[in-house]
Amino acid sequence: MRRPPVRRRTPTVTFSTTIPGASRTARRARAAGAGVAALAVAATGVALGAPATAAPATDPDLGPNVVFIDDSWSVDQINTYLASINDEAEFSQDRHAVFFEPGVYGDASGANDPATATGIVNAEVGYYTAIAGLGAQPDDVLINGALSVQPVVSCPNNPWSCQDPGSLTRFWRSLSNVAINPIQRPVDEDVNRPFPAGITDPHQLRFAVSQAAPLRRVDIQGDLTVFGRFGEYASGGYLANSRVSGRLVTGSQQQWYTRNSEVGTWDGGVWNMVFSGVEGAPATDFGPRPDGTAGNKTTLDTTPLSREAPFLFRDGEDLAVFVPNARTETRGVDWSTDADAGQKLSLDTFFVAHEGDSAAEINAALATGKNLLLTPGVYHLDEAIQVENPDTVVLGLGYASLAPTSGTAALEIGDVAGVKVAGITVDAGPVESDVLVRVGPADAHVADAADPTTLTDVFVRVGGPWVGKATTSIEVNSDHVLLDHIWAWRGDHGSGIGWDQNTGDHGVVVNGDDVTATGLFVEHYQKNQTIWNGERGRTVFYQSEIPYDVPSQAAFMDGDRKGYASYRVGDHVQRHDAVGLGVYSFFNQGVDVRVASGIQTPVRAGVTFRSMTSVFLNGSGGIDHVVNETGAPAVGSFASPQVVAYPTDLPAEADVTVEATTRCLAGKAYVAVRATNGGDAPLAVTLSTPFGSRTVASVAPGANAYQSFAVRAASVAAGDAVVSAVAGGVTSEVSAPYAALTCG
Repeated sequence: MRRPPVRRRTPTVTFSTTIPGASRTARRARAAGAGVAALAVAATGVALGAPATAAPATDPDLGPNVVFIDDSWSVDQINTYLASINDEAEFSQDRHAVFFEPGVYGDASGANDPATATGIVNAEVGYYTAIAGLGAQPDDVLINGALSVQPVVSCPNNPWSCQDPGSLTRFWRSLSNVAINPIQRPVDEDVNRPFPAGITDPHQLRFAVSQAAPLRRVDIQGDLTVFGRFGEYASGGYLANSRVSGRLVTGSQQQWYTRNSEVGTWDGGVWNMVFSGVEGAPATDFGPRPDGTAGNKTTLDTTPLSREAPFLFRDGEDLAVFVPNARTETRGVDWSTDADAGQKLSLDTFFVAHEGDSAAEINAALATGKNLLLTPGVYHLDEAIQVENPDTVVLGLGYASLAPTSGTAALEIGDVAGVKVAGITVDAGPVESDVLVRVGPADAHVADAADPTTLTDVFVRVGGPWVGKATTSIEVNSDHVLLDHIWAWRGDHGSGIGWDQNTGDHGVVVNGDDVTATGLFVEHYQKNQTIWNGERGRTVFYQSEIPYDVPSQAAFMDGDRKGYASYRVGDHVQRHDAVGLGVYSFFNQGVDVRVASGIQTPVRAGVTFRSMTSVFLNGSGGIDHVVNETGAPAVGSFASPQVVAYPTDLPAEADVTVEATTRCLAGKAYVAVRATNGGDAPLAVTLSTPFGSRTVASVAPGANAYQSFAVRAASVAAGDAVVSAVAGGVTSEVSAPYAALTCG
């Protein structure tokens, strides 16, 4: 997200732990490959040996970066191993996947007073670490203790007045498929701080993260707080298919998306809290409230389209992957692994890739019909990974990263349906790529509404580890695609960062129809962050920052329009729906750069937006309007204007009917189009076919516009004629099919 200080509206937060001097109150040991021979040396200097039992012969070689923990490990061994991997640097090239076999870990006796707890599993989850249970259900793995994330501690002696960066850079880590009985204590150096960050209330887990750090399929048997003990900045976040029996406390989180979950109660948050399909979610209050304050919550009763992430689990003695089905209009958790809930895949159906494997090796396996399991590591690719078979599963473990080296894409999905891609990061290389992840070719036509191609937990970076360049990070050309928890990020810090270094125009470009995004994060690109050209697109939750490092207004102009809107819906689009959008500015070059609006969209009844905000974080310049010319400026003074709904008070759409026919004349094919005005006011009408167009400036009520278009050939394939009609400033678009015809 960011390193510089961020100014924001102070959230309403209850700190239940009193802080002196503060202003507020705050089954066998399984090891992949050769196995884990020994754990890291503990802080005491004593080496704690790992259990020596070899991995079962039925388990494939998942390499040295995958560790399986079972009940033969002592709590000390578990905590020591986890401590040995929790201090990776932000742009480390190391990757880790840790799996807990079904069982109970840790002692629950200290749950009511964590300060007295002993024998608990208690560790922080570091960068590029994915921790998961191997049960068929989350409750098959019970952790008495905490697998937690704390903010960066910048001022240990005065933490409540030193909140930056806090959790703003707590990226790229995850927790899934476990139950946690929260018993959290400080760990490592935090133990000796005057005000330890790791202290929580009894029965509370802290997971204070920002982007690319999902919680999925977890059962928190108590409270979950997702911000720091001292109210540090945080910019998350994502929780899905999970149960929090107590309170979900979002506190200082700028924004947060909770999907298909159950919560006891909810509290906190700053600008954009979105819930879809969540039992126990608060009521929508986004916009002005009766007491004069601004609400920040938007709740949808159901999620329009969802598919939970594929996951590894223990099926008897074997490892398998469960691939959940896509579902529509859902609510609450679904932890079923029954046959009607999804598909169980043996690891025999996967090509198990390891760091160092080439794209050619991977593609050869995919061509034979194999699925792909990417073990933790960084895969430097001289060509794109090509997925050409329908229903292929590509599953990354431990933040497996794809890094193109020759200006190609990292991943290309062919004109096929039902592909599932989950758990990967992509790093642009120094040779510019046109696109990094492409879903379907430009002329894609194969799709399946019941089995949509799905990208889950896919995180793309342009810059950060090194200089990266890519025109577009993710391009979706196929119809019926689901994007669930995506972060496309042009780096604002790290290596190779600069306006002329890590170059990238767009984060996400959607050309396909019927594409749904749930949890879309897109930041810092040099033109529109997101472009949506497809029909019937849907977005539930959008978070975006426009680039920090714009050198001048002249460098950031969309034609004669000031700046590039973050979320851009194509002018031709007739149907689109987006809910819960936040667009933020922080121009840090000391020049007055403006963006005309954070959202730019055609104005018509079929294109709707709800719960939108623009936010001035810091710096200079800002955003003049929230959407088009609606909404107050977000310029200075902690501004965060809101627009509850857009558009409003639109005239009715044009009442026009369209007929398209084909006919033969002198051995040549023609397409004839007729548009009839069924309303009571004149219409401006444009008739369009692949063979030409005609505009009629005024069609009277009851009259029609007609044109016969010459194909200039003896035959014509079936197609569609399109009529655009304008009434009262509102444009309607109606299409009509015409039949194929051969003359002579």
